[in-house]
Amino acid sequence: MLNTILPIILGFLGLMSAYIVYLSVQKNSEGSGKVKEIGDQIHLGAMVFMASEYKRLAIFCLICIFALYFSLGIETAGSFLLGALCSGVAGYIGMYAATKANVRTAVAANEKGASSALNIAFFGGSIMGLTVASMGLFGIGILFYLFAGDKTTIHYIEGFAMGASSVALFSRVGGGIFTKSADVGADLVGKVEAGIPEDDPRNPGVIADNVGDNVGDVAGMGSDIFESYCGSMIASIALAASMTSATINNLGGSQFMLQFMPLLLASLGLICSILGILTVKAFSDKSPEIALRYGTIGSAALFIILAYFLVNYVGVSNGVWVAVLVGSVGGIIVGLITEYYTGGAPIRKIAKDGETGPATVMISGLATGMQSVAVPVITIVLIIFISNIYAGLYGVGIAAVGMLSTVGITMAIDAYGPVADNAGGIAEMSEMGKETREITDSLDEVGNTTAAIGKGFAISAAALAALALISAYIEKISNQSENFVLAINDPLVLCGMFLGGIFPFIVSSMTMTAVGDAAFEMIKEIRRQFKEIPGLLEGKAKPDTARCVEIATNAALKKMIGPGSLAVLAPVVIGFVLGPKALGGMLGGALICCVMMALMMSNAGGAWDNAKKFVEKGNFGGKGSDVHTAAVVGDTVGDPLKDTSGPSMNILINVMAIVSLVIAPLLGDSLIGNL
Repeated sequence: MLNTILPIILGFLGLMSAYIVYLSVQKNSEGSGKVKEIGDQIHLGAMVFMASEYKRLAIFCLICIFALYFSLGIETAGSFLLGALCSGVAGYIGMYAATKANVRTAVAANEKGASSALNIAFFGGSIMGLTVASMGLFGIGILFYLFAGDKTTIHYIEGFAMGASSVALFSRVGGGIFTKSADVGADLVGKVEAGIPEDDPRNPGVIADNVGDNVGDVAGMGSDIFESYCGSMIASIALAASMTSATINNLGGSQFMLQFMPLLLASLGLICSILGILTVKAFSDKSPEIALRYGTIGSAALFIILAYFLVNYVGVSNGVWVAVLVGSVGGIIVGLITEYYTGGAPIRKIAKDGETGPATVMISGLATGMQSVAVPVITIVLIIFISNIYAGLYGVGIAAVGMLSTVGITMAIDAYGPVADNAGGIAEMSEMGKETREITDSLDEVGNTTAAIGKGFAISAAALAALALISAYIEKISNQSENFVLAINDPLVLCGMFLGGIFPFIVSSMTMTAVGDAAFEMIKEIRRQFKEIPGLLEGKAKPDTARCVEIATNAALKKMIGPGSLAVLAPVVIGFVLGPKALGGMLGGALICCVMMALMMSNAGGAWDNAKKFVEKGNFGGKGSDVHTAAVVGDTVGDPLKDTSGPSMNILINVMAIVSLVIAPLLGDSLIGNL
């Protein structure tokens, strides 16, 4: 049984690697006086929010555990608990480390220079990446060791994905509401009304803004990627478990080995991620962009090569490797396309359109977002088409695993962005000087691009993972009823498709409304403090930053309940009321709409953000100009799109798909044959 223990061992070693990296970050100076005080405020605000969020999550998870226990048994309920714990722990550890690395990055930029600052910021993000990859591998590895080898027990693992997805949705939505309410309030009152710089210590909202970068873009993004990473593996395991003898013969190897393959690939990906992280360190004396790109592409290329030898070694068909190849390459392509639309020529056009006011900035940004959907979707279509030719529906799941196997380095580079952004804010608030801010700005600029790439990667990975989960759902229902077919001319399926298309719009509306309402409260509070605290704008008094953190926290915790509950309950209600055919149609409709909306919103928001930054570099009049004001308006609208509503689409479809897969046996027992 040594082979099945391997993922558990590697997951544990990955966690140890993350701890070693954390100790190396901790060795660096966190400064003293004002800079340490600011760093401590950000850290404390983030940890307080996480503690409050997890208390509410615990209540929701307990309800789900009891429901699963009484309907599907203790094994599925236990798997759910383990998935929720692994997701929560990964987010907590990653954010804790990031809020320790940000102040050290700022101090290093001030005292040692760009190379040292890059190392600390990247290693701060690497802890998140390694923890996400290791916790997923460790948790699923334990369940696979316990339940593998028997068709009746292997499906207990599906509860893990449901637990991970549930935590991810609340973390992503709650963190997104927090960060954007603070960001919008701080920008509109600080930059536009008061005319003071971003991250100015006089602005009461800047600490909340920096806290939000961590709870939204580190903990939230980590949970997002974690659930897609786990979902792709579990969907592939479920598909392998439901294979016929003919399909197994076509793919080669045994049914057990096909079930084990996702864990083997993820284990290999973790090793490649660690090597990629070391590559970034080796090239840290070069430009940040070059170092990060070498690490990302190098680890992906190494993974593809080693995966070929792994597939041949275990005796599985090379068609499985082709699925790994197209998944990995497709992820890179989607990332590069996202980089173009959020950092290339389109942002310069949006900035130029600011010469005629905010309206043209809005039109140009929306057009850019809509156009950016085409190539990524075509890429996803090609991944599905090619992987299906070579390895069937199982190949689609393996393509998602291939895309996500090097999640350690992918998530590290994504989490690097908020650490660098925070470092710039700390440098500004502690008045470290122009040279230090130039270093942190250069790191942050690369971080904005990596964050945009990460969002594109997360969307495409979520789409493939969701498709694999939906395929597993169909296979499970089909095994219970030989006559089960999802035909588009079936009224129940068609009704389900339209119903599925509603949910992305409802959740987007709920999350954007939540950001708007919270930002309204934040704006009122910041205006009040500027008006009522004597000497605040002159820099002679301190703002009440704790009040702004409290407003963002309360809004996020209150408003995250609705979208999260809707995602979990919708499949249950439709599945039991209209039946498994309608539920299958609902998943299809939701998948298409979620992917399209996620790409459009994330890329439009990223383009508006970078168009604003392009103007702030001195183009088209620079800071304080009418063009800058127009660009800030675009960025303000784009913020909830790219950091709250857009990312929530990834998790929405995965939550709906995994809940459907988990409850499928109940639907088969009660409704199939009655419709």
